[in-house]
Formats: sequence, structure tokens, C-alpha cells
Amino acid sequence: MNKKKKRDSILLGMMWISTIITVGILLWIVIYVIINGIGEISLSFLTTKPTGEEGGILPMIISTIYMILITISIATPIGIFSAIYLVEYAQQGRIVRMIRFTTENLAGIPSIIYGLFGYMFFVVYLKLGFSLISGALTMSIMILPTIIRTTEEALKTIPIFYREGSLGLGASKLRTIRLVVLPNALPGISTAIVLSIGRIVGETAAIYLTAGMGKNIPTSFMDSGRTLSVHLYMLAKEGISFEKAYATATVLIFIVLIINLSAHKIVARITRGRI
Repeated sequence: MNKKKKRDSILLGMMWISTIITVGILLWIVIYVIINGIGEISLSFLTTKPTGEEGGILPMIISTIYMILITISIATPIGIFSAIYLVEYAQQGRIVRMIRFTTENLAGIPSIIYGLFGYMFFVVYLKLGFSLISGALTMSIMILPTIIRTTEEALKTIPIFYREGSLGLGASKLRTIRLVVLPNALPGISTAIVLSIGRIVGETAAIYLTAGMGKNIPTSFMDSGRTLSVHLYMLAKEGISFEKAYATATVLIFIVLIINLSAHKIVARITRGRI
């Protein structure tokens, strides 16, 4: 075996070891949480309100779903349209580079900073109070960089001859983007949305400071709501019930899993033209 093949084999082995370690740690965490929490999950736990150490997490599940739906409804159109403009319309130059640099920096800001901004601007200045809409607006700002950058990369992977062929057949630029570019970029865009949903579901600090700690089922977007991640944090922080905390974490894991699988299935069906 020559030096080049030997070096390639060593690098391949290192990649395999790194992959196994990463996947192993992930599986260990997930299995540990599920084993400790699955015993506390029951129908009453999923369908009742919390009362101290007793009760369930129904209001938290509903608040989490509301938070996901409102945030995605606000951030997804803005993020996708911004990415389309930057890739398809904007003249590549200093301004576009500055926008991309700013977007990348926004992605690295700690969530507590977003939470403080959301509290001062949405809760106090706009007088929206501790509400689902305050939390959703704050989370929309947080996930915008992810949606924009991921959608940009998805649009860039579309071969240029797709666009040229469509334009050559007489289609307008807007029609080309709508009927040719976006459908082919859909898998990448769905990845951006799934990643954003994961951040919404797992976020604590920003939601804690904007959506509040309401334990009741929210009846409007102006009501306070406690998401599953915030409820999990409170159960663990106050030492109320670690068993309930593990059970809440287990439910959270299954919700994220269901959302991810559903999103990938929908995208696959759209891609194959079955919808």
C-alpha cells in the first residue's frame, strides 16, 4: 500500500470513528431520556392541565403547536422571498456581501439577547404583553438567518441551464422562479423549515421572556403560553418532578420526530408529483 492509499484509509477510518461517536452520543441521550420518561406518559398526562407535581401537559402541547405555526407563518415567506431576491435579483456586490455577513452574524447571537430585545420591544414598547404573538415575533427574527441562508444555498444548487431553458421558451423571470427554480429547490427549503421548527421547539430563554409562563390553554394569540421546553425547564429548575421533566422531554422528542418525518414525506410526495 502506497502512502496516498494509506493516508486515505487513515482519514476514512477517522471519519467513520467520528460518525460512530457522534451518532452514539445522540442515541445514548435520546434513549436515556425516553427510558426515564416513558413510564410517566399516560393518557391523562397528555390530556390534562398541570397542578404542581400532578396533572399533565395539554396546555403546553397546544402552546408549542401554536408557537410553531405562528412563527413559521411569519418567518417562512419573509425568509424565502429574501433569499430569492439575494440570489435571483440582487446585483452581486458590496451591499449583498454585507447583507449576507449580517445574516450570518445574526445566526450567532445568543438567544437570551433575542429574548431581551423581544421583551423590551414587543412586550413593553408595543404593549403586546406576555403573549404567543410576542414570542412568535421574537422567534421569527431568530430563525430568519437559518431560513435565508439555507434557502439561498438551495437556490444556488439549481443548474443555470434550467433558468436559461425556461427563459428561452418565453417564460418570464418570475414565472421561471415560481415554476422551475422553487420546485427544484423545495428539498433544501424544507430542510430550512425543519431546522427552524427544531429551534422553535427547543428554545427556552427567548420564549420565557416574551410568551410568558401561562399554564392555561391559550384561546388567542394575545394569551400567554408555556411551551414544552419552558415547562421542562421549570420542572427541572425548581425540582418539582424530574420524572415529569423526563416525560415532557420524551413527548418533545416524539413531536420533533413526527414533524420531521411528516415534512420529509410531504416534500417527497410533492417532488414525485403525487400531490
